[in-house]
Amino acid sequence: MLSKRSLVGVRLNFHTLAVLFFMLIGIQAFAADPAVDSSDEAVAAGKAVFNANCKTCHKLDQKFTGPALRGATDRQPADVVKSFIKNSTAVIGSGNSYYGNLFKEYGNLQMPAHGFLSDDDLNHLLSYIEHGDTEQAAAVAGGADAVEGGAVAAEGGIPNEYLTVILGVLVVVLLLILIVLGLIISVLTKYLTKQELDEDDKEFVNQKTNLGKVFKSDMFVLIVTALVVALVAKTALDGLYSVGVQQGYAPTQPIAYSHALHAGTLEIECQYCHTGVEIGRSANIPSPNICMNCHTHVQNVGGKEGVSPEIQKIYDAVDNNQPIEWVRVHNLPDLAYFNHSQHVVVGEIECQTCHGPIQEMEVVGQHSALTMGWCIDCHRQTEITTEGNAYYDKLVQIHSNSKDALKVKDIGGLECAKCHY
Repeated sequence: MLSKRSLVGVRLNFHTLAVLFFMLIGIQAFAADPAVDSSDEAVAAGKAVFNANCKTCHKLDQKFTGPALRGATDRQPADVVKSFIKNSTAVIGSGNSYYGNLFKEYGNLQMPAHGFLSDDDLNHLLSYIEHGDTEQAAAVAGGADAVEGGAVAAEGGIPNEYLTVILGVLVVVLLLILIVLGLIISVLTKYLTKQELDEDDKEFVNQKTNLGKVFKSDMFVLIVTALVVALVAKTALDGLYSVGVQQGYAPTQPIAYSHALHAGTLEIECQYCHTGVEIGRSANIPSPNICMNCHTHVQNVGGKEGVSPEIQKIYDAVDNNQPIEWVRVHNLPDLAYFNHSQHVVVGEIECQTCHGPIQEMEVVGQHSALTMGWCIDCHRQTEITTEGNAYYDKLVQIHSNSKDALKVKDIGGLECAKCHY
């Protein structure tokens, strides 16, 4: 009599697992639009455009403040991608479902318009996005950014896109194995049906798959339970990681103050209103007296007659000796120490590095995550400007044997006590 653990029995288990596997796994691979120029000249020009306009929020192969960019012309036509870069609001408003979902995924964080970029700039930018820094992509895939100096990076490990490709390859391999097993089982079944078998063996060889029993089996219940538990656990972990992160938070202020008008159109320096940014820990919220330096004379905008209702609120605050109750946008936990002057004066960091394109914002919102991982990642990547500063001479001498540039992490930027004490 044939053993009940023959290959015919294996068929049922493999088929069941294969059906579940393909129902629950999606495969997605990215390939650049063939029309995107891959020449070294175009890539180099695109890198300059990327560094000037995109680097603050994006990386090519990793999610950062915004999504990973490589493969953009595979996910959407190149013309649509260029339109989105120039005016994301218009593309989302046109009903584009892909960018609409992306907008929701990143907490309705508005991407600044880049209408000033020419068609050549956009074409070069796409060249860099699709074909630039491929060696960095390989390093990311190898987990080069996983752990350094005992601290965890903000964006480490293999990007989701690469994991999906690897998973896709494994699925293809599994499918080939299933096909080979199916052929073997078919051949064995035909061979056995031609043999003289007793009734029990014939019944076993000719048995049909009973889906009802499969769905009621302990193995099926175990697999479904494990998947549900894994999904719930991932959702819970994602929720925990988002606790205290207020990226995209843009509260309504008591006075409709436009940074786009003041810092953008009028080009008023941030330091004029935020007086403490170069001399202390806090940047300072301007008092009504600073507003009155200009608005004693400027009572409306665009040459309109009378006093603007918003400017009138400033007059009322001064007349009644009452502070304007601005709503704080950027909040760090009490356990973290951050000094504006250290970054702005010593580090020569631009305001936009952390606060985003503030000169384009009508309503100020939190642009960056401002998480511990985000800060550590910045300290790992930011190079120290040592020229003309004798304070760093000894450190430069000590670091002279290294092939890499002197970065914040090399001067204690990853030490816990720098921000927590």
